[in-house]
Amino acid sequence: MSIPEINLEQARLIQLAALGLLEPPSRQAVKEDVVAAIRGMGILQIDTINVVAHSPYLVLFSRLGDYPPAWLDQSLAEGLVFEHWAHAACFIPIDDFSLNRRFVVDGDRVVNYGSWVDENRAVIDSVLDIVRREGSKRSSDFKSPKESGGWWNRKVEKWALEYWLDHGEVMVAKRENFQRVYDLTDRVLPGWDDSQLPARDNVIRELVIRSVKAMGVARPEWIADYYRLPKRDVARFLPGLLENNDLLELKVKEWDQPALYVEDSVQLLEEAIRGTLRATHTTLLSPFDPLVWDRARARQLFGFDFTIQAYIPADKRLYGYFPLPILHNGALVGRLDAKAHRKDGVFEIRGIFLEPGYSEDTLLARSMAEALRRCAIWHKTPTIRVTPGNLSGFRKQLTDFI
Repeated sequence: MSIPEINLEQARLIQLAALGLLEPPSRQAVKEDVVAAIRGMGILQIDTINVVAHSPYLVLFSRLGDYPPAWLDQSLAEGLVFEHWAHAACFIPIDDFSLNRRFVVDGDRVVNYGSWVDENRAVIDSVLDIVRREGSKRSSDFKSPKESGGWWNRKVEKWALEYWLDHGEVMVAKRENFQRVYDLTDRVLPGWDDSQLPARDNVIRELVIRSVKAMGVARPEWIADYYRLPKRDVARFLPGLLENNDLLELKVKEWDQPALYVEDSVQLLEEAIRGTLRATHTTLLSPFDPLVWDRARARQLFGFDFTIQAYIPADKRLYGYFPLPILHNGALVGRLDAKAHRKDGVFEIRGIFLEPGYSEDTLLARSMAEALRRCAIWHKTPTIRVTPGNLSGFRKQLTDFI
């Protein structure tokens, strides 16, 4: 069988379609669309920064349009998704619990706490005993002060709850105001038995396939990052998956090595080759969207060099604190520095940083203004305020169109 051949633009379209970003939503979202969108991506990364919206809600907005963020919280409380480490901290469909649990039991997803565990063993055990006796707990239910130093500046009981989450003794039962509420795994998933776990090799194989399916088209070196799988394991299983046709090869003209896809993506591949896949979506993305969370993939596929500015020193930031990638008709065309003032109902635009060639694009200005308006209304900050700053020459155009 001959290997199909596509170009880089077609590869982009396939990935956008696979990740749910090719076209704007065709209808008003319903609650079931939240879990369906997470299932399509495989995982939904969590982050606590909320300069605009907390990342998982924004990722869903980019795909679903105007929907109630509470639907995600409800899906967690109803047991349709669960939280654990995958690409990072993620919401994961409950159907995939056994795959993730395999890593928990094997210790692959456990943070190295070092000497902290021995130094705080009594508190760690006490926190688990309190949850066991009294029921679900938030870290705020414990009144000790936060520990100073380190990245997170957490209280010791919060670390203890996270320790037991890592080790699988507790789960996140729900969230209240985005704060985790922890309970025993036995109570969140009554009846679960670790004897139901699949073999580790089967889990790795399955997640390699799912990674390629989620991306639509993938270079081999992209695969490990999606679920943060060990690179050596991915390399070990690729030959067998290709031999069994679980993974298929295709050529991308601009690349010097074959890319991969799965049988479920054949229709997307055929549509791309026929020229019937068309990107028509303009939207804002979270910096933790699966389209851009792998920086090397974003560069190789879109020519977009993206770094999360919040994680670098202020004097070295080029695009503000938390710039949002701008997706426009199949291209990553720039970054938006924005801030939501929720109490005042104001969506502030502090900077627009466009890629070369887009600064005088009136169609982009109109489409971006519409995308900003949709996001601001969804976020319940409907008043858009454009403040002085780097606006790539768009200030008047945006003001006219908003």
